[in-house]
Amino acid sequence: MSLSPEKASELKQMIHDQLCKMDVHGRIREVLAETLREELGPESQHLSEEDLMKALRRRGIIDDVVKELNFLSEPNSPFINSKENEQDISNKKEMLHQEVTSTPKSPTHFVNKEPRVLKRTNIDPSRRYLYLQVLGGKAFLEYLQEPEMLPGQVCSTFTLCLHFRNQRFRSKPAPCACEPDFHDGFLLEVHRDNLGDGCKMADATTMLSICDPVHMVLIRTDTSGDTTLVASYFLEWRSVLGSENGITNLAVELLGVGTECKVSVGILNIKLELYPRVNQTLSQEVVRTQFSLERQRTAEKERLFLVYAKQWWREYLQIRPSHNTRLVKIFAQDENWINRPVCSYVRPLRAGRLLDTPRQAARFVNVLGYERAPVVGGGGKQEQWCTLLAFLCRNKGDCEDHANLLCSLLLGYGLDAFVCIGTKAKGVPHAWVMTCSTDGSIIFWESLTGHRYVHKPINPDDPPLIEQPKPLYPYRTIGCVFNHQRFLGNCQPSDAVELCIFDLHDESKWKPMSEEAIKSVCSPGSTTSLPPCPPFCASMIDAAAVSNEIELQLRILVSEHRKDLGLTTIWDDQLSYLLSPALAAYETERTTGISAGNEEFQDAIRRAVPDGHTFKGFPIHFLHRNARRAFATCLRSSFCEEIICCRGDQMRLAVRVRAFPYPESACAVWIMFACKYRSVV
Repeated sequence: MSLSPEKASELKQMIHDQLCKMDVHGRIREVLAETLREELGPESQHLSEEDLMKALRRRGIIDDVVKELNFLSEPNSPFINSKENEQDISNKKEMLHQEVTSTPKSPTHFVNKEPRVLKRTNIDPSRRYLYLQVLGGKAFLEYLQEPEMLPGQVCSTFTLCLHFRNQRFRSKPAPCACEPDFHDGFLLEVHRDNLGDGCKMADATTMLSICDPVHMVLIRTDTSGDTTLVASYFLEWRSVLGSENGITNLAVELLGVGTECKVSVGILNIKLELYPRVNQTLSQEVVRTQFSLERQRTAEKERLFLVYAKQWWREYLQIRPSHNTRLVKIFAQDENWINRPVCSYVRPLRAGRLLDTPRQAARFVNVLGYERAPVVGGGGKQEQWCTLLAFLCRNKGDCEDHANLLCSLLLGYGLDAFVCIGTKAKGVPHAWVMTCSTDGSIIFWESLTGHRYVHKPINPDDPPLIEQPKPLYPYRTIGCVFNHQRFLGNCQPSDAVELCIFDLHDESKWKPMSEEAIKSVCSPGSTTSLPPCPPFCASMIDAAAVSNEIELQLRILVSEHRKDLGLTTIWDDQLSYLLSPALAAYETERTTGISAGNEEFQDAIRRAVPDGHTFKGFPIHFLHRNARRAFATCLRSSFCEEIICCRGDQMRLAVRVRAFPYPESACAVWIMFACKYRSVV
């Protein structure tokens, strides 16, 4: 019989809890390993689902599961049919085998609003996998005094994000606590990069040469949906190659970010397991020697680049003493307070089919939130550039993070893009993006707004009667430009942007760094300390559902606000619907720079508003999905407040919300309030 979503979810939870209690996951792994090792010959390249089911039945595991779940003893159960066949049980096994997407029962004091999706994963026995389990946390002392939550109460949560060799994973949210309840498993494929070797299983020696770490980022989400970067850690997983049974347990200490990089945040208990197990393990001495050689090689490359950078800087200062005050930034500190060359923060990125055009990419970067690095106490701005994974996972960052990401995306689209370091008005340091066209034109891209500006230099030697172009961009000075291959310092007499000539091949105007020196420390795979770039994830936001939810909440807030003022509220659903084309046109204009559809919208409004009536509308744009925050912001606008608190004869109110999702669950939200009423003279 068919089940309601609530009953189906309850049934899945009951099954999962019972299977965890019976440790079915461990028993299935043991059977799988034993079957691969003993019952299949070395020439076999595929373990079918039928082979695994036979092995499970032969050992009585399926019978035990059926008995414990009482499938046969409750033929009239409203949840399940007593004639359920073995294929159905097999499907449940496969859903459980992929622990990346399985979610144990949430604590009573935590409300998880995310949909619980179980996916079937086909395990290729010819590939090597690393099974990483997070078995809880401890010593998160900042949350030692957290009060015990009441049942059903929403609380702040931790989310663990992982990236390994172009694979990304995300744990289920765990309530913030001194000992957070992390219990997640992630199946990471350890594949080869060499052409033609993708179908071969990596042996221990090959895996030892794979120096990519597992990048782990811990994010805290508060009750309002605001995210905070808690820790960023690079896990060296290859220690498992020296364990006899291919299994190792680690206690990973997470440190804070920024100025708190020396302070312990907490400890994660992690279990690593190779699947299938290697035939011949490596000695711990061999593994330690490999790590030592890699560290020495990386340290030597970084030392040589530092020596070269110091020499380049001395030569740059000899050109003109005033260069000492220019913003020429060669190194920047990441979230772990590690100095890295700025060129290492940029790399050509392709967004696949998630973003179609450079301007759409600029809009996506603009939708990501802007937040300066937090500072404890005064002292002005604290500079902190983030690795790409940390920036994407928390969905916000500083202007440098936005500029690095936009430049990387534009490079991926084949444009000649550079990050510019300079100042805005009042000498405020800033970063933006520049593209150089083949016809010599220079375009500035503001990563925080998505705006584009054409640069036309002013010639100070021209006679006063010659009209000079008036700059529309907000930038005042520029010290250097860089991308993943080039770094150039501005050595022109003036660093004012409006006077600069952006002929980057003219060494009398731009002093270049050696491209070979940059490549030695910034190209992919050049050093083990260089964080790999993660792929982009498609949005998980249901635009229609989010739009409806925010709109409903806004209607309630408006009605309550007007009730406090002694006013009644009558909503006009048709007028609300007519506002949709305007919101779509606003987002299209932000993305493409072209306004379209305004004529149809105006004509529809004229037809909907009778003669003698007045129409007022107020559109506003947000980068969050919190209806209460949005409503409070709208009330601070006198024009919007006039609409919401409008009085009049035959007065009708309308509100329309439209959410536009982007990759990485970024979302642009447009809201329009409107009213129409009869004009009385």
